[in-house]
Amino acid sequence: MSPSVLQQPGFTVVTMKTPNDKLTNFGAVIDDIDLNEISDEDVTALSEAIWAHKVVVVRGQKDLHPQKQWDLVTRFDPNAEEVHSHGDMKTFNKNAGLLARGHYVHAVPEIENIRIIGKGYQGSDHYYGLKDMTIDAPPLHSWHAMKLSDEEFEAGHTRFQRWHIDAPLYDRDPAWFTTLRCIKRPKAPAVTVHWDDGSGQSMTVNPGLTAFFSSVQMYDLLTPREKAYADHSWVEYAPHPYTWLGGAESLPTGLGISGAGKELTLDMLPAYDASKIKHYPMVWINPVTNERAFMVHAICVRRLFLRTSPNATPEVVEDLEAVRSWLRPLQERILKPEYIMVPDLDEGDIVMWANYQLFHSAIDYPSSMGPRTMHQANIGASRGPTGLFMVPAVA
Repeated sequence: MSPSVLQQPGFTVVTMKTPNDKLTNFGAVIDDIDLNEISDEDVTALSEAIWAHKVVVVRGQKDLHPQKQWDLVTRFDPNAEEVHSHGDMKTFNKNAGLLARGHYVHAVPEIENIRIIGKGYQGSDHYYGLKDMTIDAPPLHSWHAMKLSDEEFEAGHTRFQRWHIDAPLYDRDPAWFTTLRCIKRPKAPAVTVHWDDGSGQSMTVNPGLTAFFSSVQMYDLLTPREKAYADHSWVEYAPHPYTWLGGAESLPTGLGISGAGKELTLDMLPAYDASKIKHYPMVWINPVTNERAFMVHAICVRRLFLRTSPNATPEVVEDLEAVRSWLRPLQERILKPEYIMVPDLDEGDIVMWANYQLFHSAIDYPSSMGPRTMHQANIGASRGPTGLFMVPAVA
C-alpha cells in the first residue's frame, strides 16, 4: 500500500497530491464513508485523520442530514458543552461584532448550531421553513481599508476576506475542528485573488471555496531567534474581541489590521468577566503528531507577553501598533500562493479542518455567478490549546 493511502477501520484516507507549483504539505480526501451512519470507531479514526492531515475533504455527503452533521461535531468532542463555539444565535448576533458586520447570520431552524454560510437565493424551502430566503450582504472584502471597486470585483478581481481561526477567544475555547458542507456553489468562471499590497502576487481559484495555510509551516519558516520567542511567549485577547475591534479595517491581504485607533475602549464593551479573558501560548501542539503551530489570531490580540526562555520575565507590549508590527512579519511570510491551498468541493462534499493547526479565509465572488450555500458547525472545545508551558496568571 502506498504511504499516501491509509486504510482506517471503515474508510480510506488518501493524501492530497501537492501540485508542482505548491509547497503545501497537508490535506487528505475520503470518499468511501457515509457520515449519516458513521460508527464510534470511525469517528475516532476520522478525528485522528483531521489532526494528522489538517484538512480532510469527505466526498459524497449529499444526503447528510443537518442534525447528523451536528451530531458528528459533538461526537468529535463528547465532553464539550453542546453549543456552537460562538454561542447560541441570540448571543452571537448580540456580540458578533466584526463577524456579522453588515449582515445577519442565519441558522437552520431547530438545529441552530448549524450556521448557514453563503450568499444569494437559498431556495424555496431550505430546511424547516426557511422559505425563499435570500442572503444579501456587502462583499466580504468590504472591511478592507483599501477598497476594491465594484467594477474590479465584477470583473473577477477578488481578495481573501479575513485569515482567521474559528474561535470566540473569550469565554469558550476554540473548536478543535470546523465542518463545512457544500450544499450549493457556482463552479465557473474562475476568479483571481489579488494581494493588492504592492507585491504583485495573485492566484486563480474556483468560486465559492475556502483557502487554507498551515501554521505548522508558518512556525517552520521562523528563524531560531523567532522560534525562541514563539515557544516561550503568550498573548492576551481582548474581551468580546470581535466587538472590541469596533471600526477596525483589514489590510488588503486579509491578514492583519491596517493601523490602530478604531478599536473600542474596554469601558465601551458589553459587560464582561475578566476571568473569561483568554491567554494562550503562541505555539500550539498537535496532540496526534506533536507538531508545533504558530497560532496567534493577531487581529484580536490586545497584549503580548514576550520572552525567549521559560524563566525570563516577559516584556509586556500593549501598544496596538507595536503588537501588530511585531506579529505581522512572522505571519506574512507564509502568505504566498505556493503555501495556500483551496480544496475543490462538489455539492455534498464536506471539508473538515483542524483549527489548532491552520488559518483559513473565505473568498468572495460576484453575485452574478450564482448562489452559495454552506452548512458550518463547530463546538467550543472541552480542552483548549496546549503549548510548551502553562501560561502564568496575568494581572
